[in-house]
Amino acid sequence: MCSSTHNNASPAFKRSRARLSTLHFLIYTPGTRGLNRAQAEGIMTAMAEVIDESIRNMTSNMVTKADQEKLMEKNELAMIKAENDRLVTDIEKLKQRLREEITRTQAGVRLDLNLEKGRMREESSKQELKIKEVDTRIEQEIAALRTSIQVSKATTLQYLVGFVTGCSALLMAYLRFRV
Repeated sequence: MCSSTHNNASPAFKRSRARLSTLHFLIYTPGTRGLNRAQAEGIMTAMAEVIDESIRNMTSNMVTKADQEKLMEKNELAMIKAENDRLVTDIEKLKQRLREEITRTQAGVRLDLNLEKGRMREESSKQELKIKEVDTRIEQEIAALRTSIQVSKATTLQYLVGFVTGCSALLMAYLRFRV
C-alpha cells in the first residue's frame, strides 16, 4: 500500500516522507528508549498511512489552477451578468420615470394651454363687448348726427320756404306796383 503511494506521490507527500524518515532515524538512534523496533515500525507505518490518507483527502478537495481559473471566470461572468441585469433594471426604472415625467409635463402643458385658451376667450369676450359698446356709441352718434342733419334740413327748409315766400311776396309786390 505504501509502495504505490511512493511512485505517484506529490511533492508535499515526498516532503512528509522525508520528515518521517527523520522521525524514523530518531526512533532508531541508539539513545532512544521505550520503543522496540516493531513498535517503532508500526508507529511509522500508521503515521505514513495517516499522512497518505490526509494528503489524498486534501488533494481531492483541492482544485487545479485551471479549474480555479474557470471558476473565477464563471464567477466574474456571473458578477458581470448580475451587474448588467442591475443596470438593465435601473435603465428600465429610469425609462419609466422619464415616461412619467413626460406625461406629467404634457399634462401641465395641456393645462397651461387650456388656461391660456380660457384667458384668450375671456379677453376676446371683453374685446367683443368693448367693440359692441363702441358700435353702439357710434350708432348713437350716427343717429344723433342724422337727427341733427334732419333738424338742420328742416330748419334750412323752413328758412328757405320763408325766404322763397318772402321773395315771392316781394316779387309780387314789385310786380303789382309796377303793373
